Amino acid sequence: MRASSKSLYVAATLAIMAAFAHSSQAQMTTVAKSVASNPNTADKAAVDPRAYLDAIEGEKALSWVKAHNQATFDRLSKDPRFAQYEADMVKIVEATDRIAIPSFAKHDHVDNFWQDAGHKQGIWRRATWESYRSGTPQWETLLDIDALSKADGKTWVYRGADCLPPEERYCLISLSDGGTDADIVREFDTVTKTFVKGGFELPAGKQSVSWRDRDTLYISREWQPGDVTTSGYAFITKSLKRGQTLDQAVEIFRGEKSDVSAGRYSLRDIDGAYVMDMAYRSLDFFHQVQTFYGPNGPVVLPLPQTTDFSAYFKNQAVFRLKDDWTSARGTVFKSGSIIAIDLKTALADPAHMEPVIVFAPDEHQSVDTVAQTKGRLVLAILSNVTGQVLSFDYAAGKWSSQTLALPANSTLGIASADDESDHIFVTASGFLSPTTLYRADAASGNVEKIKSAPERFNAEGLQVQQFWATSKDGTKVPYFLVARKDIKLDGNTPTLLYAYGGFEASMLPSYSGGVGKLWLEKGGAYVLANIRGGGEFGPKWHEAGLKTHRQRIYDDFQAVAEDLIARKVTTPRRLGIMGGSNGGLLMGVQLTQRPDLWNAVVVQVPLLDMVNFTHMSAGASWQGEYGNPDDPVEGAFLRSISPYHNVKAGVAYPEPLFETSTKDDRVGPVHARKMAALFEDMGLPFLYYENMEGGHAAAANLRETAHRYAIEFTYLAQKLMD
Repeated sequence: MRASSKSLYVAATLAIMAAFAHSSQAQMTTVAKSVASNPNTADKAAVDPRAYLDAIEGEKALSWVKAHNQATFDRLSKDPRFAQYEADMVKIVEATDRIAIPSFAKHDHVDNFWQDAGHKQGIWRRATWESYRSGTPQWETLLDIDALSKADGKTWVYRGADCLPPEERYCLISLSDGGTDADIVREFDTVTKTFVKGGFELPAGKQSVSWRDRDTLYISREWQPGDVTTSGYAFITKSLKRGQTLDQAVEIFRGEKSDVSAGRYSLRDIDGAYVMDMAYRSLDFFHQVQTFYGPNGPVVLPLPQTTDFSAYFKNQAVFRLKDDWTSARGTVFKSGSIIAIDLKTALADPAHMEPVIVFAPDEHQSVDTVAQTKGRLVLAILSNVTGQVLSFDYAAGKWSSQTLALPANSTLGIASADDESDHIFVTASGFLSPTTLYRADAASGNVEKIKSAPERFNAEGLQVQQFWATSKDGTKVPYFLVARKDIKLDGNTPTLLYAYGGFEASMLPSYSGGVGKLWLEKGGAYVLANIRGGGEFGPKWHEAGLKTHRQRIYDDFQAVAEDLIARKVTTPRRLGIMGGSNGGLLMGVQLTQRPDLWNAVVVQVPLLDMVNFTHMSAGASWQGEYGNPDDPVEGAFLRSISPYHNVKAGVAYPEPLFETSTKDDRVGPVHARKMAALFEDMGLPFLYYENMEGGHAAAANLRETAHRYAIEFTYLAQKLMD
């Protein structure tokens, strides 16, 4: 007779609580015992006793998850700090005096998506600019996601609205059940504030949907079972007319099944007028073929496949180069540069096109964001990991620029750019400086401070310093240290080190009420490492750690840790690390490569099985970053760094905290589950928390975020402060 779900759960809970009672005494004195099923030593063809965890919604797997969740909660919630941390975080994340970050809407309005205690899933709302500017906006609710969730019996997570230009009255609303990457799409009328009766409505899927015109959509999705790439994304685009069913849609573009994804969409100018169709085939995460459907038919411009199409500005196609490129005339354009070319001329004679430089970063700079207003191209620039915003004009065949007078030594973000004026919203923040919102005129250069967020923690006596560590190959790697000015350099400061190191994502100084309140206020130090793999210094900083060069990223991280120890800021006893997604892989590698360097490791929504990751959730799409496990050279390297395959008998490991989400259909929870189960089989202590909702963000609402913070920082306090 099959055991019931409840009996499986109870049995697992009792066993785990007993194990936790033992592990709390053993901790670092426990070494991994030898087990035949350890992937580090087991035959590749051996039966996997942890295979039942692959079934994400499987009864046995969820019983294992619930039991471990309960054991982790039982242990941490007994700490009086847990309830206080959670209460503090709820106050921070649900504070009604947060800045309602605006986005430009038509006719001098602004939009905002808002969540608080009374709006758990959130509301999409709108106000006039003058009302917003007054400081007491009179908000008009467009769509209440909580009410919709209640009516539909779902936990809807709002994914945004794609509104048809130029009027933007009708919008395609994307909603995810519980936070998965698979969305439903419904047509919404912002004037009547209702879903359009008989309007476009698409069932859930990993899909890309865009307007062609009022009565036509371009849709890329899984049309028939199996109509997806090996990465699980769409590669067939069809045109759907109003009133048609999905099976009546007409195919207009098809990529290859070997692509990561592919699709076709409409290119429009800043006024919303249709220019032409475009299509893309993502060959991997960083290489794509872009096709312009001009007056003479489809054209692929002879640019490197790593080039990003960034904007269509005053008839100029604007691109960001990620590789050096030489034009037909012999002009060398450097990696990281922003270039532009008259699109009509280029499509007529692509072989002889000659772009011009808009902006060329130096070795300390990179382009973080490209945006455009009615009459300006706007770039957010990083220079030694601090921000600048530059405004560009194009007139009489020439580009000119000015730097906007925004706060220096800050992280600057372009929150929104207006297509009816030259205004932009910019946020400025730092580790100790709460976010401040500015409205800037990209044409005149005028900058107006709108609002500053209140402080969420006491920053008195704290300071920010930037240091440079030397990695194993001699590369200088910057990092920020946030700590007390009077810090004693005796190695006793509890220190939390964070990094990401992948996908050209830049890690920038930012204000975190949670880190400040739960960590810095308590005497801890916080470190942000700008290791290779990110985009802080342009594409080459990222490319230095691709595929079989990835050990450089891990060496960079270890070099920062060793630099902190050499400066006597901390010691391995007081040093903890945290990272999510690709950063979760970074944590797993550090856990297995240098268990001697850390006493706490928070592994968030991670990749950990780098031998099989291409067969897990959307893992096949990341081979451009990590490499192909089936390639002899790349596969051998991936196995050498794969955390799941490098837990070794006889080694003492710090007790990690694994965190993931059942609804994460991007990385998936299986990586964390099986790594934790391996630790369990080898007699090693660990904590495990899997949120049943939340997707890859690991939280579907603000309360779940607060709960996760309480788990993380109670664990860190126990490990590093006690």
